Amino acid sequence: MPERCVIVVDEALPAGLAANAAAVLAVTLGAREPGVVGDDIVDGDDRIHAGLFRNGLPILKAARADLTELRERAADAGLGVVDLPAFGQQTNDYEEFRSAVARTAAADLEYLGLAVYGERRPVGRLTGNLSLLR
Repeated sequence: MPERCVIVVDEALPAGLAANAAAVLAVTLGAREPGVVGDDIVDGDDRIHAGLFRNGLPILKAARADLTELRERAADAGLGVVDLPAFGQQTNDYEEFRSAVARTAAADLEYLGLAVYGERRPVGRLTGNLSLLR
């Protein structure tokens, strides 16, 4: 289980698109790393509530131009990365999205957001200077 998880979104995105990017990244992160989700919770009336992220999941911001470098640095450091290419908010058709990414060289992809996860210190070194999305 990763010790630290953060999401970084393009600081220029409007609030709704930033929330969408963070949600898409969080869903994928939870699917890839199921250990980040805690056990279900039972309330005082014995109703069950779905387990949530065990640790905090800060949503940070960065310039879109910096997300590509951040992605590469995270991968080079051996950290887990989930990325959301900009094509992800240009269509609701997943196959069209996949096709657009497939036609684009890795160096030419732009990202709306990233989830970075792994050991606490390396994640902190990469993202510690970024501000919270507000």
